[in-house]
Amino acid sequence: MMNSRKFRKGIAMAAIAAMSMGMLAGCGGGEDVQQDAEMYKVGVVQLMQHGALDQSNKGLIDGLAAEGFVEGENIKVDQQNAQGDQSNLQSIAQQFLSNEVDIILSIATPSTQVMAAATEEIPIVGTAITSFEQAGLVESDEAPGTNVTGTHDMTPIAEQIDLLLQIVPDAKVIGTVYTSSEKNSQVQVDILKEVCEAKGLTVVERTISTVNDIQQATQSLVEEKVDAVWLSTDNNVASAMPQVVGVTDAAGIITVCGEESMVKSGGTVTYGINFYQIGYDAGVMAAQILRGEAVPAEMPIQGPKQEDLKLVINPEAVEIIGVEIPAELMEQATLTTDEAE
Repeated sequence: MMNSRKFRKGIAMAAIAAMSMGMLAGCGGGEDVQQDAEMYKVGVVQLMQHGALDQSNKGLIDGLAAEGFVEGENIKVDQQNAQGDQSNLQSIAQQFLSNEVDIILSIATPSTQVMAAATEEIPIVGTAITSFEQAGLVESDEAPGTNVTGTHDMTPIAEQIDLLLQIVPDAKVIGTVYTSSEKNSQVQVDILKEVCEAKGLTVVERTISTVNDIQQATQSLVEEKVDAVWLSTDNNVASAMPQVVGVTDAAGIITVCGEESMVKSGGTVTYGINFYQIGYDAGVMAAQILRGEAVPAEMPIQGPKQEDLKLVINPEAVEIIGVEIPAELMEQATLTTDEAE
């Protein structure tokens, strides 16, 4: 949890400041007095660079700012990006501990697992995490019971497969590629298998260890003659969408993606979540912790709201593949060509 001594100090300082301001105002000098706000240290760690995580990061900072915690005014933000490297995550965790940050904002499952392993005292607010429970970060979503809380990014897999079948109604074999060591991807693929089994569909999996394996793994799916490819919010896959679609576009196979930034990077379509919004919601949660209004152990994990789910279609990818999208879907969808990047 956050250092209780610092919280008590902050509360005491705030009380003294309020009394002092009141006294000065009574003497007619209140308008000229500016009270220095306490400066909190905020450590932000992002697993790697790609659209969804970048949006989560922006949402975190904006959520904090909306709650009155602004860089340079009352928070000092230490932004770190691990570039997908586990050893970098370990170093960043130790840096945050050495600098005695007041709170850690962690983006993606692997980042949060390393931060949680490094400290049980500093509050951690995570986002872009598929399952806090299955990642071993909390006791339950309803009552975390640890120093970790935040927002999950579970994508609506059943609805995405329904969408896939609207576009490719004769599909029988669905391919997917994901990182074998990434827990959030394993969770999503397990759900995919359940959904597809219930619909009489076959799932063909290919796993990768690094982004260097993606092109070969995707080519292997094409050789298996899959009818479509479904992609989770896997961080390695999301960061290397051009390699994926370089293979699937050439084969005329659609890619149904876990979220919209993957579609903007060349995927065909998604009915997915808004990573900026889950980041923003996590930023609001972090502000509540900084104000001493809540502690992670008692803050339920939050998830995407139904109204934040979005149908996004990439018309350029549709044209390259030569697939026909039902008119009603095109009418409902946000098109990547209509959005500023």
